[in-house]
Amino acid sequence: MTIRVLCVGRVRERFFQDAAGEYMKRLTRYAKIEICEVPDEKAPENLSEADRKLVLKKEGDRLLAKIREQDYVIALAVNGTPMSSELFAARIGALMNSGKSSITFVIGGSLGLSGDVQRRADEAISFSAMTFPHQLMRVILLEQIYRAEKILSGEPYHK
Repeated sequence: MTIRVLCVGRVRERFFQDAAGEYMKRLTRYAKIEICEVPDEKAPENLSEADRKLVLKKEGDRLLAKIREQDYVIALAVNGTPMSSELFAARIGALMNSGKSSITFVIGGSLGLSGDVQRRADEAISFSAMTFPHQLMRVILLEQIYRAEKILSGEPYHK
C-alpha cells in the first residue's frame, strides 16, 4: 500500500518539518509513504472573487496533474465527513482490504481546494470545523495516518 500526501506549498518552519519528518520515519514500518508538493500561488490578503477563483484554479490544476488514474483520492476539506481516529483507521483498513494500491490525501493551500479537485476526489474528510494552516494540517494528517496504522496493527496507541 502506498499512501501519498499531495499538498499545496512546502513546509517552511523547522518545527513543522521536524514533526512531519518524525511521523514519516515512524510510518515507514507500516506503509510506503510519499509527500508530493506543488507550488502555491501568491495571494494577497484582499483578493477579489475573480482573483480567488484564479488562484484556486491554478493550484487545483497543479494538484490534478499529480493525481494518477489509479489513486483513491481523499480530499481534506472543512465540509468533508468528520470522523474519529478509530473510524479513520477503519476507513483506511477497508480501502486496503478492497485492493486499493494507492491512497492519495490532498491538502489545499490557504484558500482550500478548487471545485475540480473536490470533484476528482473519491471522498472528502474533515478533521475539524476549525481552520488550520496547511503546514500544520500536514503534521496532523501524518499523525492520524500513523495512529490509524497502529490501530490496524493492534498495537497500543495513546487515547
